Amino acid sequence: MPFHKYRPFQPITLPERQWPGKVIEQAPRWCSVDLRDGNQALIDPMNVDEKLSMYELLVEVGFAEIEVGFPAASQPDFDFIRRIIDEERIPEDVTVQVLCQAREELIERTVEALDGAPNVIFHLYNSTSELQRRVVFEMGRPGIVDLAVRGTRIVKQGLSGLDSNISFEYSPESFTGTELDFAVEICTAVAEEWGATAERPIIINLPSTVEMATPNIYADQIEWFATNFPHRDKAVISLHTHNDRGTGIAATELALMAGAERVEGTLFGNGERTGNCDIVTMAMNLFSQGVDPELDFGDMPRIRRTVEAINKLPVHERHPYAGDLVFTAFSGSHQDAIKKGMAKVDRDRWEVPYLPIDPGDVGSSYKETVRVNSQSGKGGVGFLLEEFYGIVLPREMLKEFSGVVQKLTEVLDREIKAEEIFRALLDEYAVESGPYRLVDFDVLTGRQADQRCIARIEASEQQVTIDGEGTGPIEAFVNGLEETLNEPVNVVEYHEHALATGSDAKAICLLAIEDAGGGRCYGVGVSRNTITASLQGVIAAMNRRWRN
Repeated sequence: MPFHKYRPFQPITLPERQWPGKVIEQAPRWCSVDLRDGNQALIDPMNVDEKLSMYELLVEVGFAEIEVGFPAASQPDFDFIRRIIDEERIPEDVTVQVLCQAREELIERTVEALDGAPNVIFHLYNSTSELQRRVVFEMGRPGIVDLAVRGTRIVKQGLSGLDSNISFEYSPESFTGTELDFAVEICTAVAEEWGATAERPIIINLPSTVEMATPNIYADQIEWFATNFPHRDKAVISLHTHNDRGTGIAATELALMAGAERVEGTLFGNGERTGNCDIVTMAMNLFSQGVDPELDFGDMPRIRRTVEAINKLPVHERHPYAGDLVFTAFSGSHQDAIKKGMAKVDRDRWEVPYLPIDPGDVGSSYKETVRVNSQSGKGGVGFLLEEFYGIVLPREMLKEFSGVVQKLTEVLDREIKAEEIFRALLDEYAVESGPYRLVDFDVLTGRQADQRCIARIEASEQQVTIDGEGTGPIEAFVNGLEETLNEPVNVVEYHEHALATGSDAKAICLLAIEDAGGGRCYGVGVSRNTITASLQGVIAAMNRRWRN
């Protein structure tokens, strides 16, 4: 690898940095840029109807600031903005943001698109980095400052006739590659030209247009800027990170600790190149720390499906908080810990191993947290049977049955579902093929004990009638078997569970019989009648003992 072509980013001299000791205690101002920055990064950009669907989702989630497009550069953007204004789709507490370059004809077109919007943020930008000045613009610092100031003046004049509550945002694009003293210089000039006040502050957006260094350096840049910007009390410091190094979210979190107050990003991080800051993950990270994110992701599966349909891009199965597999454990030790944690969890204080948040808080199911493949153990098998069917296997039976499931996953060479595990349980333990079969039975009042059981049993293809008494039907049945067949049947474990409710409810009986040497053999019976299920379980255990 030709690593010699690249130079390390120079760290910031900030010996008394304060941000490492800070904690994020409240949500920032969120601004979704899905409809502009996210849209321009799509293979197939949104049409007006798709924009409207995305916009309605953003409003529903709770965004108070939404960048709705670049109306001077795109007819679909213009048409969409006019539609939400003319159809009065902008709530009173929502501000629409537009991006525009500082050219009179573009500003005029933008004002035309915004006419009638109650609350507006006009977003102006120009690139300020040393590289862009040298390679793209071939201009020195004074020329770049003059470009930004003249642009601000044109915007101020162009918006003078717009009857809206207007805020102004300025981005020194490629801030991360801009000398910090120059970033302060140009933002100061823009703030003064705009006439920012403490009552009507300017938004100074400091984008990591290209992620060039580790997240701590971005935080240093933000803290240095905020400390040295002379109009700090007249400005809202905003962040707009990209994910070139894969640390856009971390950079945003550290930069909030460094003093920023506002975050621009997209749902699931869609954006140019490797993407923008993922606001879903950002917000849910706050949520996991007990901080109100002020955005509602309670129905994450529906939000994800909507965004995937509009963007025509999949959300990865391992995407934090939202992917199909993020609450799923295949590892046996993880499954066991989750199962034990779920059994003890206090719903008012979430503490479950391997699950940083309650899956139910984002519309997922506890049943989806554990899935079984060849890497899984008895904990996962037991969890799925309990969650999906209400069946709690005795410990020794679970240990034995897990081996059956392990072999099945190896034969199938794939994950197996809960219903397949349940079927395997019946195949293994509800054994009807063998020397014994229950034909029918009656339970009567006993002559010398509480109850009497008369049953017809098929034994080695011969039908015999058994007649036994006991304190209950199972004991009476077992006593009759022993007396008639001369075979010891000692029931040492018995568990009964309901498989469903209502008219179709069935009972499942799990039991073990013990031989003279202390060896146990498990059997399962299933029936709408609990006594039938129990007697079938005894017969199944006897058949398994003969089979094994």
